[in-house]
Amino acid sequence: MDTNDSLKKELGIIDVFAMASGAMISSGLFILPAIAFAKAGPAMILSYLIASLLVIPSMLSKAELSTAMPKAGGTYFFVERSLGAWWGLFSGLANWFSVALKSAFAVVGTAILIEVIVQMIAPVTVPSWQLKALSAGCCIYFTIMNIVSVKHTSRLQIILVAALLLILGIFIAGGTWHISVPRYDNFLGKGWAAIIATAGLVFISFGGLTKVTSIAEEVKDPGKNIPIGMILAWLVVSLCYLAVCAIIVGVLDSEELITSNLPASLAASKFMGNAGFVILALAAIAAFVTTANSGILAASRYPLAMSRDGLLPPQLATLSKKYNTPITSIVITGAFMTASVVLLDLEVLVKTASTLMIVLFMLVNASVIIMRASSIQSYQPKFKSPLYPYLHIAAIISYGVLIIDMGAVPLLISAAFILLSAVWYYVYISRHVDRASAAMHIVERVTNIELKTVTLENELRDILLARDNIIEDKFDQLIRECTIIDLDRSLQADEVFWQASEMLATFTNTDKNTLYDKFLQRERESSTIIQPGLAIPHIIIKGEGKFQIILVRAIDGIVFPNIVEPVKTMFILCGSKDERNYHLRALMAIAQIVQEKDFEERWLAARDKDSLRNLILLSNRKRDH
Repeated sequence: MDTNDSLKKELGIIDVFAMASGAMISSGLFILPAIAFAKAGPAMILSYLIASLLVIPSMLSKAELSTAMPKAGGTYFFVERSLGAWWGLFSGLANWFSVALKSAFAVVGTAILIEVIVQMIAPVTVPSWQLKALSAGCCIYFTIMNIVSVKHTSRLQIILVAALLLILGIFIAGGTWHISVPRYDNFLGKGWAAIIATAGLVFISFGGLTKVTSIAEEVKDPGKNIPIGMILAWLVVSLCYLAVCAIIVGVLDSEELITSNLPASLAASKFMGNAGFVILALAAIAAFVTTANSGILAASRYPLAMSRDGLLPPQLATLSKKYNTPITSIVITGAFMTASVVLLDLEVLVKTASTLMIVLFMLVNASVIIMRASSIQSYQPKFKSPLYPYLHIAAIISYGVLIIDMGAVPLLISAAFILLSAVWYYVYISRHVDRASAAMHIVERVTNIELKTVTLENELRDILLARDNIIEDKFDQLIRECTIIDLDRSLQADEVFWQASEMLATFTNTDKNTLYDKFLQRERESSTIIQPGLAIPHIIIKGEGKFQIILVRAIDGIVFPNIVEPVKTMFILCGSKDERNYHLRALMAIAQIVQEKDFEERWLAARDKDSLRNLILLSNRKRDH
C-alpha cells in the first residue's frame, strides 16, 4: 500500500459528463414528479425549472474552484482551503454522509423497482429481507468495481448513462404526440408559494451535478473538461427533466398521477403499453445504478482528502499498489452504505443529507468570494464564475430560504454535524494542523499582521504546476533558490547594486567589491533599463559553472542616473563565461515573463517574497527541456 501516490488522471470530458448526468437522473425523475404534482399541480414543471436555475451558481462556483484546485475531495478541499480546517472538516464529513446516503437510497430504489418488475411477470410478494439482501449485494458489487479501477467504473457509468438517455429520448419523442393540452388547465392554480416550496423539494434532484468535482484530481485537462462536462450535463439533464415532467402531466389524469409510485413508467404505459412500463422501469433501475455507482466513487474521495490533510487518521489515505485507488476509504464508504440499506430508516436520513447538501452549496459560493478576495497570486482558475460576487451572494440567500422548509429534524442533525466537527477539531486537529486559509489571508491584509505560514499559496502553486503539466527547467530551479530583495523605500541604483553584491559574493565565491564595480561599469557602458520600470543588470564573473539570479521589487522605485521614471522591477543576473549561452536563454525567459498580461500590476500587488517567487514560477513562458 502507498499513501503518497497521486491518483491517476484517467477521466476525460465524456467521463465527467456521464458522472454528473448519472448523479442527477434518479428518483427526482422517476418517482418525485408524483409528489411534486400533488403539491404544485401542473406548475410543478416550473418548480423543476426554478430548481434547475438555482443550481447554476453552485455549478459555476465549483467549476471555478475545481479548475484552480483539481484535487480529490472536491467541496471539502475548496472549503478547507478557503475557510479553514474546522469548516473543512464539517464539509468533508457532511459531503461523505450526504453522498453515501443518497447512493444507498438509490440502491434501495433499485431493489424496489426490481420488485415491481418481478410482480408484473409473476404476482408474488417479495420478502423485505430479500430486497435488503439484493440492495446489500449491489453495494458490495459497486464497492469492488471502485476498488479495481476508476476507469472501469467510469466505463460502466458511460454505458448506463447512454442507455438511460436513449430511453428517455424515445419516451419524450413518443409521449409528445399523446399530450392532452386540457390537462394543463388551471396551470398556476396552487399559487406561486406552492411552486417555490416544490422547487425546494425537487432541488435535490439536481444536487448530484456538482459531486463530480470530488474526482477532479483524476480528470485529464481539468481546466477544460470539468466546466464543459458539468455544463453539458446540466443542460441535457435539465431539458430531460422538463420534457419528461411535461409529458407526465400531459398524459396522466391528476388522480392516477398523484397516486403513482412510478409516474414516468405509468405515463409510458399509456402510449407504449406494458412494454413501455417495463422499459421505463428498467431506465429507472439504470438511473439508480448510476447514482449508486458514482456515489461510492465520489464519497470515498472525501475521507481520502481529509486524511491527506491530517484531519482524519492517515490510514484513510492508503492507495492500493495494484489498482492505485483509495482502497480503505472505498471499503469504509461501501460498508456504511451496505449497513444503511440493511439497518436504517433512509427517508429521514436522506432528507438530512439534502439539508447538508444545501449548506455545502452555501459554503462553496462563500469559498469563491473568499478565494478571490484573498488576492492569492497562485489562485488561478482556468474558468471563472461570472457575475462575481452578486451571483454568489444571491445564491447563499436563496439556499438559506430553501433550508427553512426542510424541517426541524434535518436542521438539528446538521447542527450536530457542526458540533461534532468542532469537537474533533479541538481534540485531534488543532494541535498539528496549522495551514493558513484564504480567510486568514484576508484578515492579514486588513490587520497588517503577517502570517507565519505561506503553505496555502505554495500548495496552490504546486497544484497549478501539476494541472498545467509544467515541467520545471533550470530557470525555474534558479528562481526557487534565488534571493529576493523586496524594498520598502526608494533607493539609488548603486545602493541596490551594493546589496546585491553582498549577497552574490557568498554564492559565487567572488569579492563583493569586485562585483559592485562590475555592476557600476556595466551601467556606465549602457543602461540596463529594458523598458520603463524594468531593468536587467547582468555581469560576467570569473570561474566555471556559476550562475545566479536576484529578484528585486521596489514599489517606491529605484532611481537610476539620468532616468526620469524609477525602476520597480529588477532581474539581476550574474554568471561565468562558460554560461554565456544560458545567460541568453535566461534573458529570453525574462522577456516572456514581463510581457505577460498585467505582469507589473500583479508584481507590485504580490503580498510578500513568496508571492513574487510564485508569480515567476507560474508564468506561461516556454520551458527549456
